[in-house]
Amino acid sequence: MRFLEATVIGLGLAGLVAVGTASAQEAFKIGVVDLEQALSSTDEGKRASEELQRKLKQAEGQVQPLIERYKSLEEEIKNQRFSLSEEALYQKQLDLAGVGNDIQTKRGQLEGDLKIERERMVGPLLKRLGDIVREIGKEQGYTLIMARGQGGLIYSRESVDITDVVVQKFNAK
Repeated sequence: MRFLEATVIGLGLAGLVAVGTASAQEAFKIGVVDLEQALSSTDEGKRASEELQRKLKQAEGQVQPLIERYKSLEEEIKNQRFSLSEEALYQKQLDLAGVGNDIQTKRGQLEGDLKIERERMVGPLLKRLGDIVREIGKEQGYTLIMARGQGGLIYSRESVDITDVVVQKFNAK
């Protein structure tokens, strides 16, 4: 893993040196943008986040009856463990395992549905944010704009962060 990090950093530095020497006549201007922060700061991003939270609560509501059934069966087994025959106890344990499987299946399905819904809602917003970053880069003469949190970027000064500019331009459109 460290080799991979060193390679990414090395390639990034080599790229910076190459760009810097190739354009020695030009001013070298670097920007950094936090796309996740920008997304959560835009009006549309906030609405999407609220909608996803609503859908998450709705999904939890679908799983809750199964969880309650599981707890009830668990309590029955605990309370009746010594009064039930081996066969009856075995059947209750199988019922408990079945409900546990139902919970896992339902959660997996709902997680998949939420992931798809998130991509459906957030994907186009991230694409628009990327377009705006490129537009800002061209308009303001940036040589390089890197995404914070995307690997390769370990440190940057706050003065090169253009996230607020991106959010303002996104909300203006």
